[in-house]
Amino acid sequence: MTSPSHGMKSIEENDLFEYINIIELSGITKGHKKEVTRALENYLNHINWKIDKHKSLLYFKKLQKQCSIAYYKKQMYQIKKFLKYIGEDWIKDIKLPPDPDYTPKRVTSKDIANTINYFESDSNNIRYKSIILLGYDSGLRAEELYKLTTNDIDLENRTVYVRHDPKNNHLTKTGKSRVSFLTTKTKDLLQIYINGKENGKTLFPQKTIERGFKNSPIRVKDLRKAFSQEWTRRQGDTGIKKILMGHSLRNDVDLMHYNAQSEEDLKRIYDKIMNNSNCE
Repeated sequence: MTSPSHGMKSIEENDLFEYINIIELSGITKGHKKEVTRALENYLNHINWKIDKHKSLLYFKKLQKQCSIAYYKKQMYQIKKFLKYIGEDWIKDIKLPPDPDYTPKRVTSKDIANTINYFESDSNNIRYKSIILLGYDSGLRAEELYKLTTNDIDLENRTVYVRHDPKNNHLTKTGKSRVSFLTTKTKDLLQIYINGKENGKTLFPQKTIERGFKNSPIRVKDLRKAFSQEWTRRQGDTGIKKILMGHSLRNDVDLMHYNAQSEEDLKRIYDKIMNNSNCE
């Protein structure tokens, strides 16, 4: 990197390319790489690719004023990492705001039924009903549902395999693969939906699904909430729910060091709590 006479550090495209290559080695997906690149390019374009503290602070203020706290923090996290990488010590003085208070949306079996009815007249209603029931049954994140292929579902054993496989653009939040399960009702529907699809075929293309859910009663991300809340209403064990949903176990001593459960154990517990829980 070169430093012009006025003291500002110039950033070349090769510098950004090198940084992106370095973070790519940590196993990020293509989608995440794209998001990081876009965040940094927006910032660098605003400051004309010359690191200027004053211009940077103005950009940060503009970003904070125009965007949600969550989006602002997401962008700033990537910018701060990059500036630390290139040796800009002043960035350590920039503190991010706390997360806003959040009250989770309550999602019931009635909401699930209303959403299924919303797609009743759609020519692809079996696709939408399949993702609704599978998300409600399994507690997968929306991004995890979008990545599922025919090879990730074992219908005979009613098991969903959530893969952490960055090379093939599959990434879980904790960096670990896991399993979840589905009910008999959802198995029967998926059998029809999957029948005839080629091996490895993506089941729920993200853009298509997002367009379909644009005006629906709930969003795909709400299906995970529905699973979590239904599990609790049925007095299911919180530790098992964390395992099935792929929560971080980092601060849970019991789950980290003591509570080991096999796939068969998890399925037996799941069936006891959730089987036949889907709305009619």
